[in-house]
Amino acid sequence: MNPVMERIKVRDPGEKEFHQAVEEVLYSVQPVLDRNPQYRQHAVLERITEPERVIMFRVSWMDDQGQVHVNRAFRIQMNSAIGPYKGGLRFHPSVNLSILKFLAFEQVFKNALTTLSMGGGKGGSDFDPKGKSDNEVMRFCQSFMIELFRHIGPDTDVPAGDIGVGAREIGYLFGMYKKLSNEFTGVLTGKSLGWGGSLIRPEATGYGSVYFAAEMLATQNQTLEGKTCLVSGSGNVAQYTVEKIIELGGKVVTLSDSSGYIYDEEGIDSEKLAHVKRLKNIKRGRMSEYIDKYSEAVYTEADTSLDYNPLWNHKADCAFPSATENEINATDAANLMKNGVHLVCEGANMPSTPEAINIFLDKKILYAPGKASNAGGVAVSGLEMAQNSMRLNWPADEVDRRLKMIMKNIHQTCLDASAEYGVSGNYMAGANIAGFTKVVNAMLDQGLL
Repeated sequence: MNPVMERIKVRDPGEKEFHQAVEEVLYSVQPVLDRNPQYRQHAVLERITEPERVIMFRVSWMDDQGQVHVNRAFRIQMNSAIGPYKGGLRFHPSVNLSILKFLAFEQVFKNALTTLSMGGGKGGSDFDPKGKSDNEVMRFCQSFMIELFRHIGPDTDVPAGDIGVGAREIGYLFGMYKKLSNEFTGVLTGKSLGWGGSLIRPEATGYGSVYFAAEMLATQNQTLEGKTCLVSGSGNVAQYTVEKIIELGGKVVTLSDSSGYIYDEEGIDSEKLAHVKRLKNIKRGRMSEYIDKYSEAVYTEADTSLDYNPLWNHKADCAFPSATENEINATDAANLMKNGVHLVCEGANMPSTPEAINIFLDKKILYAPGKASNAGGVAVSGLEMAQNSMRLNWPADEVDRRLKMIMKNIHQTCLDASAEYGVSGNYMAGANIAGFTKVVNAMLDQGLL
């Protein structure tokens, strides 16, 4: 294992997020390699950690004042062994090659766990849509798609939304793709309902995360009823995580954005959540404005000088990190344990550092890695692809039923794989092993490519 990891670090220096994601998987699948020597003979580790294709391009666009700007954009087509590349587009200043390679690598295993025929990819740009007018966002998206369209297609690569890419951006991207390709096809998911989108798609990642948490609790004859929950973030994932927790009888006391977080000891009920949705989705405001309406809550401004996030330092039963990568470090993990948290279910991609994960595993709490627990979003994207292919729209209860069943199956798959390799109840190992074996077996079936 060490030579493979060292080779990656030498070939891809400075890509710390990618290194972190790869190291976690390689450590987990050691027993699989020991049991299947043909995997080493066929260099599956070297092959699965190297993208099939990396596309990097320039995006030039003009703002409302006539000033030209230039951004860098990427599409990482990581692995297509079990289906066309599938994964979101992220527009955020933090976007770089390392982050997108880590996301694409994770996406390969996440998509494999859904049981749907989807490979893994990821893309995006360091463009920041915050503070931009609709026309500026449109011009950027159109310029972005002028290059991207030649690399994607319904049977090749099907992007979706991610951070900074919602229904507005998907609409602009799809419109330009349709014009350039002269066809109306399901090449993007996360579309608006009136022209090919799927019901439950905005809710899917948050709902799926809570469904997975409920399955974990059920193994200990517990439910979310009466549980106090910490949720980070305030975008789609966080909003619909809160919505489903409320529906299942839990109480959410936190939400956050990049400027800080709110703690509402009384709990965020349906009325308060509706206010958050208006604040974030329509006004594009900040969580600090929450206390203007609900003065009983406490707002804490983000403080980068601290070596911990105070959001994770409140009494609770469950934690749902739903904001961004590496938002929970070792100190945060220790605070969660000290405050009684016995379930951590990741809604974001890789929100826990390796040191934090080690604490969760050592304490033997219920810990769900994002590649398993946040797979609901891409699962419903896959269902949107199926509906587009059939020119059908399923009702919300049908999509939700399928989502719930997919999350239940992912949970069982993780448990079964962990038991087979002697680490029963370790969802991280189970997810990595199950996803890895499915993908590499498909790679071997298809020969040396």
